[in-house]
Amino acid sequence: MPAAYEQYLVPVLFRPFAEDLAARTAALRPGRILELAAGTGALTSLLLSADPSAEVTATDLNEAMVAFGASRAPGAVWRQADAQRLPFPDGSFDLLVCQFGVMFFPDRVAAFAEARRVLAPGGRFLFNTWGPIGRHAFDAAVQAGLERAFPVDPPRFLPTVPHGYADPAVVAADLVAAGFGVEEEQELTLDGRAASAADVAIGFLTGTPVRAAVEERGDGPTVRATVIAETTARLGAGPVVAPMTAYVFLGAA
Repeated sequence: MPAAYEQYLVPVLFRPFAEDLAARTAALRPGRILELAAGTGALTSLLLSADPSAEVTATDLNEAMVAFGASRAPGAVWRQADAQRLPFPDGSFDLLVCQFGVMFFPDRVAAFAEARRVLAPGGRFLFNTWGPIGRHAFDAAVQAGLERAFPVDPPRFLPTVPHGYADPAVVAADLVAAGFGVEEEQELTLDGRAASAADVAIGFLTGTPVRAAVEERGDGPTVRATVIAETTARLGAGPVVAPMTAYVFLGAA
């Protein structure tokens, strides 16, 4: 899964927003950075290049992602860690950064409170979260393909998890409940660029939890063909450029 995720999805969906977060991080000039839910290191490698003097620690709950990310961005210190129980002393970092990971935290207020604990006084928490699925052309097209393949019981991972934390008022309220001040909140729409709609569909079908949901329902080859056909019909054949909307937050400890 990490290899498929890196090959098909990272360049299209995550790199544009990673470049944005890396630029915001460099402007803050933190000395000690902790990245949560670092995945395969799409943001990590950019953090290292944006500010070579910063000390970067990258974490992820998934050990396979940690192993893959460590090979991709060896300049960081990599550790397997649960965002709700971070293995670091109080006040260890100047900045916590997280790209599209907060949606996966089972208890977001608890995770945010843990983030605040490991921040030094005056530290900041920089992260983003996807907007509604209807404002993400790639994810909406793939979900339409899944609903076509499974008209009775389609996998709901995309609308309920990646796009399940899409109300910025709720996100801001959770930050405040965890003791943060909301220093900045911004809606940001960037374009994703894919070699083909089929590549994006394959990325979701092989490199995300959608894979397990499809395998549970059976008939993988037919499902794959259906999802690719619907995604291509919605996004077009050949190279694809499509908009994706997210929200960026900066919390102050």
